[in-house]
Amino acid sequence: MSTQTPSVAGRCLTRRGASYLFAVVVCCLLIPTTSTHSPLAAQEQPGKDIFSSRSGIPPAVAVYKGRRVAMTMHYKGAEWLIRNEREREERCSLMLANLGVKRGMTVCDMGCGNGFYALQLAKMVGPQGQVLGVDIQPEMLKFLRERMEQRNINNITPILGSLHDPRLPKNQVDLVLLVDVYHEFSHPEQMLKAIHDSLKPTGVVALLEYRSEDPKVPIKLLHKMSKKQIMKEFPPNGFKLVKEYDKLPWQHMMFFGRDETSQPKP
Repeated sequence: MSTQTPSVAGRCLTRRGASYLFAVVVCCLLIPTTSTHSPLAAQEQPGKDIFSSRSGIPPAVAVYKGRRVAMTMHYKGAEWLIRNEREREERCSLMLANLGVKRGMTVCDMGCGNGFYALQLAKMVGPQGQVLGVDIQPEMLKFLRERMEQRNINNITPILGSLHDPRLPKNQVDLVLLVDVYHEFSHPEQMLKAIHDSLKPTGVVALLEYRSEDPKVPIKLLHKMSKKQIMKEFPPNGFKLVKEYDKLPWQHMMFFGRDETSQPKP
C-alpha cells in the first residue's frame, strides 16, 4: 500500500556485496513518478488537500502524531521484496509460523506488492480459505497475478485500493497483515477505520514494522517505528494490543484486536 507518490525501494541504509547492488542502485537512481492514485503535485506538498473540495475526503498528512509519513516503494523496486536474503535478514518463515493463520481463514495482505507473503498465505489458509491482496499500484497487482498463474494459485483476490480506502468487505476478515507498510499510509485514520470495520469481532491486525529503537537494523529511520509511536496511533483509532512476538531480528510484531470500548473516529 502506498500513501504518497511511490519513490523507490530505498529503505536500506547499506548493503554489502553484489547481491545488494540492485536495491542501492534503485534507491539512488530512480526519480519519483506518479501513481494512478496519487498526483505528483500532491506528493511534493503532502500536507495540501489533493482532492476536490467536494469529495469529502480529508487531505493526506505529512506528519501524524509526531511521526513523519514515509513515501512508499515504487513498483520498479519490487524485486527487492523477493530478494534471496530476505529470509535470513527478517526470518520470514518464523514470522509466518507465529502469525496464527489457520486453514479456512480470510486473510488480508495489506500492501501485498508482488505477492511475497500473499502466495505463502494462500497455501496456509488452504483451498477453503481466501487471501485478499490489497495494493494501490496496479503494476504490483499485475506482478501478483503473474506469480499466481505461475504457481496455479487461485484463492487470492487482488484488490486495487486507494490512498484512503483498502476496499475490504466489512466484518469478514480474520487477519489483516501489515508488513512494513503502515508507516506509509497518508490517510492513517481513514485506513485504520476501514481496517477496523473489515475485521470480524474476533479478527486481529498483525503489524510488523522495522524497529526504530534498534540502530543496528539497517533500514532508514523514516521507514522504522517504535513501539511507543505505534501505541500512540493504534489505540486512539479503535484497537487494543492483544499480543506481541519479539523474536524477529529486525521487526516489531504486534497484534491488535478491535476495542469496542474505544471506537475509531467516524
